[in-house]
Amino acid sequence: RAEGVEAPFVGRDDELRLLKDFLHATSRERRVRLLSVTGQGGIGKSRLAWEFLKYIDGVSETIYWHQGRSPSFGEGVTFWALGEMVRRRAGLRESDDAATTHERISATLAEFVDDETERRRLEPALLSLLGVGEGPAAGRAELFNAWRTFFERISLRGTTILVFEDLQWADAGLMEFIDHLLEWSIGYPILVITLARPDLLERRPDWGAGRRNFVALALGPLTDSAMRELLAGLVPGLPSATVRSILQRADGVPLYAVETIRMLFEDGKLEEADGAYRPVGDLGALQVPETLHALIAARLDAVPPADRALLQDGSVLGQSFSTAALAALTGEAEDALEPRLRGLVHREILQLDTDPRSPERGQFGFTQALVREVAYSTLARRDRRTKHLAAARFYQSLDDDEVAGVLATHYVDAYQAAPEGLEGEAVAAQARVALRGAADRATALGAHESAIAHWERARSVTADAAEEAELIEKIGAASRYLGHFAAAEAAFRDALERYRALGDRVGVGRASLGLSRALGSAGRLTEGMPIAEAAAAEIADLAPNRVLVELWLGLASGHSQLGHQERALEVVDRALADAERLRLADLVVEGMQQKGHSYWLVGRTIEGRALLESSLRLAERASPGPLMARATFTLALALIEEDPRASVELGRRTVELSRRFGMGPLRLISLMNTAEVSMAVGEWAWLEAELDAVD
Repeated sequence: RAEGVEAPFVGRDDELRLLKDFLHATSRERRVRLLSVTGQGGIGKSRLAWEFLKYIDGVSETIYWHQGRSPSFGEGVTFWALGEMVRRRAGLRESDDAATTHERISATLAEFVDDETERRRLEPALLSLLGVGEGPAAGRAELFNAWRTFFERISLRGTTILVFEDLQWADAGLMEFIDHLLEWSIGYPILVITLARPDLLERRPDWGAGRRNFVALALGPLTDSAMRELLAGLVPGLPSATVRSILQRADGVPLYAVETIRMLFEDGKLEEADGAYRPVGDLGALQVPETLHALIAARLDAVPPADRALLQDGSVLGQSFSTAALAALTGEAEDALEPRLRGLVHREILQLDTDPRSPERGQFGFTQALVREVAYSTLARRDRRTKHLAAARFYQSLDDDEVAGVLATHYVDAYQAAPEGLEGEAVAAQARVALRGAADRATALGAHESAIAHWERARSVTADAAEEAELIEKIGAASRYLGHFAAAEAAFRDALERYRALGDRVGVGRASLGLSRALGSAGRLTEGMPIAEAAAAEIADLAPNRVLVELWLGLASGHSQLGHQERALEVVDRALADAERLRLADLVVEGMQQKGHSYWLVGRTIEGRALLESSLRLAERASPGPLMARATFTLALALIEEDPRASVELGRRTVELSRRFGMGPLRLISLMNTAEVSMAVGEWAWLEAELDAVD
């Protein structure tokens, strides 16, 4: 497949051989790689990962293994798999408190990151990922950069492997981070393995396309010979009639065969012996349900009613759960639940995580996602609402930002299970609050796709016109950030009309500003300017007001781009006066940059340079984020003629800041500008590596 040849893999050995070759190539070429594994049979993917893990234990080179699973809540939980990887590396459990998390993250950074300044930069980003602290003010770009840098530093010690399980359920932000890692970490020995159902390719049909170091491995149904080999490994001496019966129903799905063996074991027709099973007496005619879903349902039906109810409660909590969470749903003591759960482990319906490196250590989980789905499907709708509300109350009691998405999902599921009546309205109100919290966390982590999903769900459970207008405005802002300008325009126009109908003048100003920016970002500046002009005039009597200052700054930038520098200076002075009055430091810095740039363009270079240098110092003092990168870029431009060597130094600094904050377009244009000046003054020794990196 890697060489363009469609060749089926006939067995686990071939798949394992490919992984071994992949590992050696990763170590040798020291370049980031992606292996995407999709297939229907969950046991095939998990066994493949397990065999690979056993293999690398015997490799002489040190391998740094990271494994994380996306829960079935999907968009509801942001970057969960990545958080599990960081916890595993730091030796943290999901239940560890903030103080322990701070301590272990600091120790882990001290172990893998030599530079103290870099450690200080990475720590808040990692803590934010784990729901502790607020993270860097710069948002998604700096967070992605920090998380990526963390794994890059680990890879300097040895080949680093990141295994993302159940990627079909991953939030969009996690998918974007994997893309970011593959794009920016090209020179590091990192192997990314994604395990997913084929559903992933419905969401992302282009997954991995265009990557030089990408291999896709499709795990389709097994052949009859492979299925016979699998059955022979599980039950040596299984009668041929039984084998034929299983093969006829399994259609090459290994999980069907495994579930059949488990059912026979529970029925007392098989017994354990020497690490495998063997028949007990004559198996007779095998009566097995036709479909995998029916087979699992039959196994669950054979469980005593009280324990079956326990499984239903567990299915509400997700693929894995703690005894504390289950106790909150059932009202039973944890000590009483433990032996019953271990009995379900013996039946191979549940499994207990005993891996000392796992963040889920001590938790119980379903052996397969499909088992959990079948158990959940047997719950009545009214019971679902009761159970989801109990789960929500449990997660709310944890007071943990990281589970904000889980909390919101439980409230929404509770509402959708039974939306009728006053109780339904009360649940809807709780769902709206939880969804806002989940969206705010997603936004703080730069996962704007997930935030949009939360805000859309919040719209579905609100009847308040003002609240819906605000939610639509937020969707527009997130869409613009993502570069989805048509969607942003539509959202802002919708919000604008709703605010007008409500008579909300500030809301009209905010939505007009958003619409003007969206049009400008889409190359329609002349269309967006009149909208911002009208909005500023409409709320001019509300001065001083932050929205009005932002409108004026947007207009100043637009006039400058159109060559109207005198008008730009007039408007920016008005903005700066009110920004100063309101003590809006970020807008003061932005205004000074704009004013300095306009001065430079009209030939007032001394004043322009003084303003730009001052704005850079203020940006450095405020926060070393994108504002500082733009300040160095603007100053570098202004100094090209007057002081080209200083311009080169600032340009190189801009390139580095752009790399640090993930600002790809600014990095590229700054590199091109600085390259020209560097060659003019004879300082081009640094260029080759930088140009190679963006090639």
